[in-house]
This record gives sequence, C-alpha cells and structure tokens, in this order.
Amino acid sequence: MATVVKSLDRKARGAAVEAAAHAYLQRAGLRRIAANANYRGGELDLIMLDDGGRDGDCVVFIEVRYRSHGGFGGGAASIDAGKRRKLIHAAQSFLAAHRELAHAPCRFDVVEASGDPAAPQLNWLRDAFRADDLA
Repeated sequence: MATVVKSLDRKARGAAVEAAAHAYLQRAGLRRIAANANYRGGELDLIMLDDGGRDGDCVVFIEVRYRSHGGFGGGAASIDAGKRRKLIHAAQSFLAAHRELAHAPCRFDVVEASGDPAAPQLNWLRDAFRADDLA
C-alpha cells in the first residue's frame, strides 16, 4: 500500500512542477501545443510554439526535470544519450502526426526545476541539445 501512495506523491509532484514550467514558459511568450504526449519509446512533457524567432514559428519540445537538490547534478545532466534519442524519436512521431508543423524549425529545451515542487525554482535551457547531436 505504501508503494501506491509514494507513486501518487511522485505523480502529483511531477504534475505540479510541469504546471509551473508551463506557466513560466507561457509568461515568456511560448504557446502550448500539447502536454504529456506519449509516443512509442518516449513521452514529450511539453510541446510549445515559440513565435518570437526571426525565422518564424519554432516548435519547442521541452523536457522538464525535477531534482529536490543538486547533489547529482542538475536536471539537464540526467538527460543522457539514450534519453535524448527517445525524445528525438517521440518528437519525430509527433511531427509525423501533425503535418502542419512538420516543416517548422524545431528545438529541444530543458527546464530544470528544484526546491519545493509547489513553487519550484526554474532554469530554462534553450536549445539544450539537437537532433543531429546523435548522428
């Protein structure tokens, strides 16, 4: 029974941190396209549109990483090559399903969150990694 409660706590914590990241990015001018989009091999936490670029609209795939403390490095440090590969494949699946966005520029951002999940400290890393980094 304790495992179920712990799991719910983790889900609630993740949802609170993702909601805070979403609100932060909206205030920065990004517009939501989707959240928690599941595709074979991976989940995309947030998918947003950044229309502030000089090249027009940019589809932004955002991974939200929470750490209660920085003892093992920040959230971005936890995104290894395998995780990046999964995110890239999920993004490709998303774009295949949303043809109207398939030719827009894309980028992968990370939002690192730490501290109290109800009011986390956020660090937005734009263009944290690129799809061609894995080639």
